[in-house]
Amino acid sequence: QVQLVESGGGLVQPGGSLRLSCAASGRIWSINAMGWYRQAPEKERELVAAIPSGGNTNYAASVKGRFTISRDNAKNMLYLQMNSLKPEDTAVYYCNAIIKTTRYSYGMDYWGKGTLVTVSS
Repeated sequence: QVQLVESGGGLVQPGGSLRLSCAASGRIWSINAMGWYRQAPEKERELVAAIPSGGNTNYAASVKGRFTISRDNAKNMLYLQMNSLKPEDTAVYYCNAIIKTTRYSYGMDYWGKGTLVTVSS
C-alpha cells in the first residue's frame, strides 16, 4: 500500500507565502514523476507543477515565477513553495506521484487527499 499525505495548507493574505509538503510512504520501490495539482470550487482539477525523477520541472503559466516545485528523493518528499499568492490561487492542492511498488511492476498513479489553500484578506 502506498500513501501520499499533504500538509502545509492554510489561510494566507494576498502576497504571502506558503510551503506545501507531500510525504510518500508504504511499499515504494521507486518514484517516477511527481506533481502538484489543484482544484478550485466549481472548476476542474489542473496541473500546477511537475517534476520528473531527474530532469526539468514544468509549471502552469499562471504560477510560473511564483511557485517552485522540488523533491527529496531520499525522503520520498515533494514540496511546493508558493510565493506572491493571489486570491485566484485558492484551491485544494493535491499531490500526485507515479510509483513502482516492486522492481518489475509498472508505475501506478497515486493521489493524496489534498490540502486547502485559501488566499484572502
